[in-house]
Amino acid sequence: MKLTLITLLIVVTTFTHAQVDTEKISDSIVKEAKRLYRSEMASWYGTDLFMEKFKDQLSNARGYFSYDEGKHTNCIFFSKDETPKVLATFTFDSTFSTATAKIDDKQRDFTPGEKDIYAIRKLALQIIQNDTFFKRYENSNFNLVPLVENRQKKVYVLTGPQSNGVMIIGNDYLLTFDDQNELATKKRLHKTMLEIKYDMKDSETTAMHTHLPETGDFMTATDICTTMLYQKYAKWKQHYVMSKNYVSIWNCEQNRLVVLTKEAWDKMSKDNN
Repeated sequence: MKLTLITLLIVVTTFTHAQVDTEKISDSIVKEAKRLYRSEMASWYGTDLFMEKFKDQLSNARGYFSYDEGKHTNCIFFSKDETPKVLATFTFDSTFSTATAKIDDKQRDFTPGEKDIYAIRKLALQIIQNDTFFKRYENSNFNLVPLVENRQKKVYVLTGPQSNGVMIIGNDYLLTFDDQNELATKKRLHKTMLEIKYDMKDSETTAMHTHLPETGDFMTATDICTTMLYQKYAKWKQHYVMSKNYVSIWNCEQNRLVVLTKEAWDKMSKDNN
């Protein structure tokens, strides 16, 4: 079902009490999703630039990570040394254009903030390599997304496809760390994994998946982040997440989340029919 903004506004106005209850949750989810998205975008394009401009350093690079810095997002590549050095830094604005990205090829030590990010990323990598809690699927790989803000330290583990024309939803995890950069909690966000195929030449206008009760009532930050990464290629206009009590609708054109109660959704569907 394709929903127009006017239709959504009518439903939200009719069920004001439901929107008030979910608005704060939605805002929090979207904020986290956009942090994830910025990190992943910087890593995607930072990797392209590193492979293009630093071919002589490829054998010396152990990995990379990205993080926000004000209005910009940095992606850094670090060395294989016992005490790693930063090999290159790529700084992106909100467009994530490689043409306007700033490139710093000065090798240097980690900043204090980068040391924290590196520490939890390193520990998260060791954990997922040795813990059967993390399930691996063929033709996919894990992407680690460390986030540090206001003393909150976490690493999202996302599953990415190894082939084109596929978006993977699910098989994602969240690890949190304490002030000493020790593992505090680990959580599976989706119990299953779903491959959503798309054709860049002839795509459906919507994507949809359902949530089991253990995943929660709402579209997750990882759902939104992943959709944002692929929506321009798939040409989606909306992504729906159906749960027992709510329906989450991500507007791909406006990057906006609307959450409706199942009651509101059912009424709207009945009225449209």
